[in-house]
Amino acid sequence: MFNRVFSIILLLTLGFSSAVASTDTKGNPLVFGNARMTIITPTLLRLEYANDGKFIDEPTMFAYDRSNTLSMDSITVTPLDGDWYEINTPALRIRYHNDGFPFSTANLNVFYTLNGKEKKFTNRFITKNNLGGPVETLDRVTKEIPMDDGLLSTDGWYMIDDGRADILVDGWIQPRDTKNHIQDQYCFIYGNDFKAALASLGAISGKVPMTRKYIHGVWYCRYWDYTSDEFLDIIRGYDDNDFPLDNIVFDMGWHTNDAKVGTGHNGHLNWNGYTWNRELIPDPAALLDSIHSRGITVSLNDHPHDGIRPHEENYAEFAKALGAKDGEVPLFNPGDPEYMKQFFEYAHHPSEDIGVDFWWLDWQQNYLYPYVPGTNTTTLAWINELYYRNSMRKNKRGAGYSRWAGWGDHRHPIQFSGDAQANWDMLAFEVKLTSGSGNGGCYYWAHDIGGFRGEPNPELTARWTQFGALSAALRVHSTKDARLDRRPWISGDRETKAMRKMYHMRSELMPYIYSSVWQTHNTMLPLNRSMYIDYGHEKESFNCPQEFTFGDLILAAPISTPGEGPDKIASQTVWFPSGETWYDYFTHEKIDGGQTLSISKTLDEFPMYLKGGWILPTQPYTSRPATADLTTLVMRVYPATGDVSNTYSLYEDDGLTLDYQKGVYATTDLTYTQKGNKATVTVAPTQGDYPGLVKKRDYRLLLPGLKDASSVKVNGKKARIETDSDKNCPVVVVPATDIRKAVTITYDI
Repeated sequence: MFNRVFSIILLLTLGFSSAVASTDTKGNPLVFGNARMTIITPTLLRLEYANDGKFIDEPTMFAYDRSNTLSMDSITVTPLDGDWYEINTPALRIRYHNDGFPFSTANLNVFYTLNGKEKKFTNRFITKNNLGGPVETLDRVTKEIPMDDGLLSTDGWYMIDDGRADILVDGWIQPRDTKNHIQDQYCFIYGNDFKAALASLGAISGKVPMTRKYIHGVWYCRYWDYTSDEFLDIIRGYDDNDFPLDNIVFDMGWHTNDAKVGTGHNGHLNWNGYTWNRELIPDPAALLDSIHSRGITVSLNDHPHDGIRPHEENYAEFAKALGAKDGEVPLFNPGDPEYMKQFFEYAHHPSEDIGVDFWWLDWQQNYLYPYVPGTNTTTLAWINELYYRNSMRKNKRGAGYSRWAGWGDHRHPIQFSGDAQANWDMLAFEVKLTSGSGNGGCYYWAHDIGGFRGEPNPELTARWTQFGALSAALRVHSTKDARLDRRPWISGDRETKAMRKMYHMRSELMPYIYSSVWQTHNTMLPLNRSMYIDYGHEKESFNCPQEFTFGDLILAAPISTPGEGPDKIASQTVWFPSGETWYDYFTHEKIDGGQTLSISKTLDEFPMYLKGGWILPTQPYTSRPATADLTTLVMRVYPATGDVSNTYSLYEDDGLTLDYQKGVYATTDLTYTQKGNKATVTVAPTQGDYPGLVKKRDYRLLLPGLKDASSVKVNGKKARIETDSDKNCPVVVVPATDIRKAVTITYDI
């Protein structure tokens, strides 16, 4: 009754006309007078009400893709007595009364299945059992904090109200008509099908784009004023100490400051600047060339809140381009398209043109600029969008690196989690946050591995590195403190050896990681996933926040407590999903699913397991893992519980351009078949092509579960078995082979 009375009062206030407009239920969207229902996917509804009958078809920052609607072939609309309708999708049964009022509990009921029972959804914003999602930042966070909402809930539904969101007209934000268009809700009603919810997010908000491959490599970053020689020394240090490196970040010292600005936020000098500090870096182009020649990319820190000020060397040209009058200083204005056009032209493009690869948008100014002037869009959300667009120059994929800005920001990967405190509580929370953030579309966190500020703790840094090795990027960072430097070889012999093992593992896993990134792009499944996404049919999956799957094949539970004794032995509780056999990545120990165990590990290992019956694609260790050619494919496989035939697809492309959108990439199916005690590994002929794809490659098959070496055959011929001393297991070596030809390896288990 309350909902009906409220609707009547609202409509009278807005000048509602009692005349009901025509109904059109022959197509999707379904129009019922001033109400419109769009069935986007079988589990996603858009509900609109406009008292003038004029609906919104322009995109918003959340509802970015209007191209997807469910075919009417999958929808049935049945008129019932009294202007009632029953509408069915493959997943939902909808009862709607066309009473002329906005959608409410009085006229809309949606029935769905949850835990085998029919449940009723109504469009009320009452959430009880949300499973959590990303937060904007961990700046100054010292322990676990509440997570914001994600899409996933044990109630089986979630709603997003987009009713006040600005629309995008010709690519620019513009306030919508909220006087007449009074309702715009997105109802995700998925029951137990969490994967359907995430796919629906991609259907309305756009898929997460493919990232540049080097983004997922190894980064060095520190808030320190390094010289050119010191940057090169850091790279030499990684190489000399046998650690990989893909990207080096120049923090604020790369640019000059305006001394006239004085001391600003948090007691620092002006953080803004776009003129190279030639006292530290006399020849920026030469330095960038030298770094690139070593196979390393470069990113620059950027605090743009002051825009381009008179102290910048190209200020005069910038002001002239904007038509500024003498003495007038144009203020930073992300809501002005002309300002932002010239800002990128004069602030970013000169550095990009001499070799800067991408920018770290270190936007912390929401207290100054919470919203773009005249809009309902947060400045962080909009500036992330603009920076990402600008990075897509010369056919390159976008490269964002900024704090999380809410729904829709998954289109601007990757995300920077902020300046977290260095302590054990924060490590534990980052594990939970990372696995749960995919629930809201934040798929690729890059954390400050080791923590941003706090007391030095080499053991903590080593454990944090283990978690970082199974994150979107292994990126170290720390504040301007002489005691804090995350170069992994300066913490002591024991910690250095432990971290080197993790850095090498990260390098070796790159083919699997990048194939998983391709999967995320296509399916909207997170790279780091909470256990309930794949195993939600088991109640235990909801009770292990310190555990996640990394792609399809790896299960991990990083240790987040200090160890004991000289070997720093520490434990973590691990739940092993039933129906699978799991194998310790480091020791090859077999563990049957369906149990929870306390796993203890020395400092150089942590609980990490591979799923039996699948082929894990990796590569030999390389110091530049994100750009190395895959001339040798290293495959690791463990036996399954029973007879299986499982295929994992290796994905490859040029790692940089947008050509993947045109189908310019390659895939190789890797199939493991087990029947009785016979196992077969098949490398199918590679399909597709791209510039740079190797024509031949070696194969190394790691077989920790091999029992009878004499049974191994490659393409029907008896094979020679070697021992991989590093991995402590037998290995089958197949010399360079045309990638367009199949390779079959059979053996007894």
